[in-house]
Amino acid sequence: MTEKEKMMAGKIYDPSDEELVKLRTKAHRLSKEYNELLETDEKRSEILKEMGIIGDSFYLQGPVQFDYGCLTSIGANSYANFNFTCVDCCPVTIGANVFMGPNVSLLTPMHPLRWQDRNQYQKQNGTLTDKEYARPITIGDNCWIAGNVTICGGVTIGEGCVIGAGSVVTRDIPANSLAVGVPCRVIREITEEDALENHMKTTTIVMNKNQMCCCCMCCMDEYGFIFI
Repeated sequence: MTEKEKMMAGKIYDPSDEELVKLRTKAHRLSKEYNELLETDEKRSEILKEMGIIGDSFYLQGPVQFDYGCLTSIGANSYANFNFTCVDCCPVTIGANVFMGPNVSLLTPMHPLRWQDRNQYQKQNGTLTDKEYARPITIGDNCWIAGNVTICGGVTIGEGCVIGAGSVVTRDIPANSLAVGVPCRVIREITEEDALENHMKTTTIVMNKNQMCCCCMCCMDEYGFIFI
């Protein structure tokens, strides 16, 4: 297996591999070029295609930062606000109609817990490297990922979920869930009772201390909106 194949398969790989270095360098250069353009510049879509991101009809506000780009797919009508970071050492799959607030980070890399295994070492050719592996991230259709959310490698978020602001997602989230916190946990299921028309009258939402979002101490306003 090549080092890229090992990386994509979730096996320990050598990040100093020549092919991987070239791919990362390209993605970093193109991310910088994207960020330097006005949001109305049509060249931005060309840059994303050159990077190898799979998908059409999505919008990335910028700034963005991809590690590889070519391992990310984004569904139709999806949107990422300012400062979107995608460290895609393993496949990152974002569904259709996914909204992501400012400062969302999708982080697939994993590192050994023991420093003896984690620290850099020198290969026979003198190059410094370390031992890394990665896990994929999947976000289902129709999700809202609020601002300052971090999603870690190996996580799948089901369709129709809302992840409250400031959450750190370390485990899978079932479909149609409202989930918040550090670490992120499911508060309840999202149901028909959450329809907008049911919240146009003043509604009191009671949440105990363990259900409050860490960054704003409340996840929802009286209309059922999640703060970003």
